[in-house]
Amino acid sequence: MKFLDSHVHMVSRTTDDYQRMAAAGVAAIIEPSFWQGQPRTEVGTFKDYFNTLIGFERFRASQFGIRHYCTIGLNPKEANHVKLADAVMELLPLYVCKEGVVGIGEIGFDDQTAAEEKYLRLQARIAVEANLPIQIHTPHRDKKKGTIRTMDVLEDAGVDPSMVVIDHNNEETVKMVLDRGYWTAFTIYPHTKLGTERMVEILREYGAERIIVDSAADWGISDALAVPKTAALMKERGIALDLVEQVTYRNPLLVYGQSGQIDERDWEGAEGIDPSALFEGNTLLRGGMDVATAMSQYLIIE
Repeated sequence: MKFLDSHVHMVSRTTDDYQRMAAAGVAAIIEPSFWQGQPRTEVGTFKDYFNTLIGFERFRASQFGIRHYCTIGLNPKEANHVKLADAVMELLPLYVCKEGVVGIGEIGFDDQTAAEEKYLRLQARIAVEANLPIQIHTPHRDKKKGTIRTMDVLEDAGVDPSMVVIDHNNEETVKMVLDRGYWTAFTIYPHTKLGTERMVEILREYGAERIIVDSAADWGISDALAVPKTAALMKERGIALDLVEQVTYRNPLLVYGQSGQIDERDWEGAEGIDPSALFEGNTLLRGGMDVATAMSQYLIIE
């Protein structure tokens, strides 16, 4: 099977993760902008970070045959530093039309403050003007309240739900998000969000329409192979193969394909990897190692 992990923070991962993901069938990934743990204090750090998403990370993924895309945005965790947030908002229009940018995100609520709502509205407006999908972060605390508030704000801002992926859902939020017409994503992040067993049961209950499975693997305890592992468990538990493919590949391709920046033809039949390729004079494949050799230590997940 092929997989599209539509929410994975690869700047936090090692190159070994790319090797393992490629061996497991991950054909493409989408990397949302997010809070990196250490608070940023200068707008230039955001500029360099956004440049990394559209530059080096695309190259790093390509060296293992994975197509890399991203969403650009001001994460709600950083929206409460108003002076800095205002400066970031001036940057965003410079990036939304860059190659490989498939949406605005991840944006939304964290502590559910007035400042977070202000920047959610401003970024929703940018998305509407650029005709780009939106990727939503729902809060860890008071999730149901924050998810409802998010949908209310988006609808008040004139955003079409079919252009929005609301992520980090759970059993408490799934029905109301689906009922309001949004794409409903689930982060397989067992310690703080949702595990594979629970995801299987959600799929049994709600089906695959507008459901997306992703990993959100980042600097915390997480798993860059969460999507193929969840797919493997779904198949083991008797979920039809076409439904597994729908939630781990087809659905994210449909919603983010509305950006005009991502198409499976981007990776199907692509030319082979060039091990001599450089980025700013550097190569990932040290010592002349080819990709097949680099990946040979990892088992493909059936």
